[in-house]
Amino acid sequence: MSPAPDPIRVMLVDDHEIVRRGLAAVLATQDKFILVGEASGQQEAVQVAKSCEPDVIVMDVRLGDGSGIESCRDILAYAPDVRVLMLTSYTDDDAILASIMAGASGYLLKEISARALVESIATVAAGGSMLDPIVTGKVMSRLRSRSSDRADRLASLGDRELQILELIAEGRTNKQIAEVVSLSDKTVKNYVSSILSKLQLGRRSAAAAFLAKNKSDHPER
Repeated sequence: MSPAPDPIRVMLVDDHEIVRRGLAAVLATQDKFILVGEASGQQEAVQVAKSCEPDVIVMDVRLGDGSGIESCRDILAYAPDVRVLMLTSYTDDDAILASIMAGASGYLLKEISARALVESIATVAAGGSMLDPIVTGKVMSRLRSRSSDRADRLASLGDRELQILELIAEGRTNKQIAEVVSLSDKTVKNYVSSILSKLQLGRRSAAAAFLAKNKSDHPER
């Protein structure tokens, strides 16, 4: 007879104690789960996750001191094998998009039944996903649209502007750029203003991030 599998280690994050108690009560009905930690805020969630090493975290999207999405991102940065189920009262496309981008394995509404919650935790613990295909499709469509918009704005730059943008991304000052491209400081300043205008950005740092994001979306370029 094979030994029983280890229970799934679950952590709960919600700024409402009554919600955490309700979720804990659901988990207590199942031998396959063990509650290893609780947190009520964004920073506390990261600290508790480090100490209790959960398999699955059920995380509220909106916390009193910040965002569960940020906690999700921070936790997965050092513990990528943890599975995070985002729990919310709202069907917010922006929050769903942010959750997917942060690496969440699922996005559930708080109106979910106890049985469905149990099944969802077990599913993500086994490596599955609880992201609805229709919702995910809408989000990915928005991502592609954003990527296309970035590409269009980048395509509006001339060769010299692209060269200067690359140098901006390297952290060079206008004076340093002027030396590289053999132009006056004033001319480079005018180019930088033109680049920011075409990219619809307000700061050099944003332009550097914009270029890095486009390269990550299109690594072949």
